[in-house]
Amino acid sequence: MRKGLSRLLIVAVCSIALMGYMQYSKPSLYHSKSYVFGTLVDISIHGEPKERAQALSNVIMQDFQHLHQQLHAWKPVTVNENSELGALNLAFAAQSKPIAISRLMQEILLDATKLSQRSNGLFNPTIGHLIGTWGFQADEFSATNIDDKKISAFVSANPSMGDIVVANQTAYSINPSVKLDLGGYAKGYALDRATRYLRQQNVKDALINIGGNIIALGQHGDKPWRVGIQHPRKPSAIATLDLPDGWAVGTSGDYQRYFVLDGNRYCHIIDPRTGYPVQHTQAVTVLIPPQPVGQTQAGVLSDVASKPIFIESAKRKAEIAHAMGIQYFMVIDQSSQVLVTPEMQAKLAWLDEDVKKHVQIIKHY
Repeated sequence: MRKGLSRLLIVAVCSIALMGYMQYSKPSLYHSKSYVFGTLVDISIHGEPKERAQALSNVIMQDFQHLHQQLHAWKPVTVNENSELGALNLAFAAQSKPIAISRLMQEILLDATKLSQRSNGLFNPTIGHLIGTWGFQADEFSATNIDDKKISAFVSANPSMGDIVVANQTAYSINPSVKLDLGGYAKGYALDRATRYLRQQNVKDALINIGGNIIALGQHGDKPWRVGIQHPRKPSAIATLDLPDGWAVGTSGDYQRYFVLDGNRYCHIIDPRTGYPVQHTQAVTVLIPPQPVGQTQAGVLSDVASKPIFIESAKRKAEIAHAMGIQYFMVIDQSSQVLVTPEMQAKLAWLDEDVKKHVQIIKHY
């Protein structure tokens, strides 16, 4: 069964893991929504005239739509035109000579490679064949027959970001099994682009939410922007936290894109080591402070870093978070046990008393 747009409408502001707790009564707050990257996009700009805020939001939405088309893993731009990522995947499969790529694509591939290495390969955008085999490269998805032999073959092929050679705005793959899917990177990348644009336009206060990956600029009037962390099994928030200027938050969960087969839940987050969806974790939320210039920025980290923590075993979640440079995170496991770092606990205001009773503090790695 598909658990998509209807759940989005219930949650209202966020699609994957978080709900924005924002007050819209003040006339100086401009608010707009759209549907891009397969999810709801929500932009709030505070303190700007309505006409200017609307124009700025339109520019951002147009840029998001362009990125969506450029980075789409399986849908062409038109009947006769592949996305840039689609064309690249075709070249990889054919093991053709290096093909030209855009500066944007080169930047993404180089950064994604570094992040994949830091995650010990748990963040692996090259497993597009596995994602497609499980039926998650589609607008509509439902329970699918599990082809164990096909899954095993893709795992044995061992695609990785290290198989991609990028140089001088060209790229090729030494492994024909590589098929890129940037669904776990693109939303965060878009957040960082939008943030840079608004700062260049001297916008002081804004909140951008792409399907639950959220970044804050400034604050909302005289208060910080406040967001809520969604309960993975209920249409409600379990806690809220305030986002200071430049901070981002994101969640990976098993409750938005999934299907149930023979009583088992199969979500879209796949362990590249096994080829199967992760079943031991319900949700992981990461909170990311502003990052130094020249390093991967907060938006991308809010999108990427939650995946390796989600995938890794309970005993090694703190270890992989440390490898990714993440101090603020929360895990909800399959039994609804809540694990948080001391730093994350200090940021949270609990709303659900039942959840709060099950909170345990994660010791640092």
